[in-house]
Amino acid sequence: MHRDRFYTLAASCPDRTGIIARVTGFLAEHKGWILESSFHADDGSSRYFMRIEIKADSLPFMLAEFRDRFRPVADELHLDWKIADSAVKKRVVVLVSKQEHCLYDLLARWQSKELDIEIPCVISNHDTFKGFVEWHGIPFHHVPVTPENKPKAYAEMHRLIDEVHADSIVLARYMQILSPELCEAYPGRILNIHHSFLPSFVGAKPYHQAYQRGVKLIGATCHYVTAELDQGPIIEQDVIRIDHSDSPDDMVRYGKDIEKTVLARGLRYHLEDRVLVHGNKTVVFR
Repeated sequence: MHRDRFYTLAASCPDRTGIIARVTGFLAEHKGWILESSFHADDGSSRYFMRIEIKADSLPFMLAEFRDRFRPVADELHLDWKIADSAVKKRVVVLVSKQEHCLYDLLARWQSKELDIEIPCVISNHDTFKGFVEWHGIPFHHVPVTPENKPKAYAEMHRLIDEVHADSIVLARYMQILSPELCEAYPGRILNIHHSFLPSFVGAKPYHQAYQRGVKLIGATCHYVTAELDQGPIIEQDVIRIDHSDSPDDMVRYGKDIEKTVLARGLRYHLEDRVLVHGNKTVVFR
């Protein structure tokens, strides 16, 4: 990560000749200093993806004016694009239930500035971690979820997320299925960690499903949340080898280490605008 302030331009468009020349030519015209660049042409979709980091003080204008000046170029190329300022910390709301490992890991990375973000609140359907979260100086909201109160509970969560102006929402082993309305309200902004190597073993108790199938690898998947359970675009995955002597409890224990590292990596890629979504697939510029 660069110490100097920079802007990150992430974009995709229909593939054609001259895309890089047009975008980098615009930057060169305004003395923009490119710190990092990544490009990918997807043959299957005939779509082009790019991510460019630009040294902020190399440009003669601020971000709002950049958007105005760059818009004609974006329109010409039919770009789906966004640009972010490294000086503006992303605001991440964390959702958790009763499993602690992902929450503990995220807060440790936040406290050490490894994840240089703001966490305006933690929301849980249990009050298990209220004291722990508040000890970190972070507001904690207990929103119980039952079969009878789900619409009201999710409406309250929606209100809390909007109230703190969250950029992203992270399900750190939040063991409830979000309502379709909540998923649709934040497309591409809700991240989940699923404790299996998707698309295998969706839904509940994937380690027990894996044990019954006698698999030799178990894993974890960080993906975007959609209304369809465990089917959202995949951001990051990892696996660990097991054998016939490992019980479901052993798998759960091994899996916790994979889950927290995969979630942290996936969240970092997302926050750094390294993930570009097209349909139900992602391009991830690591």
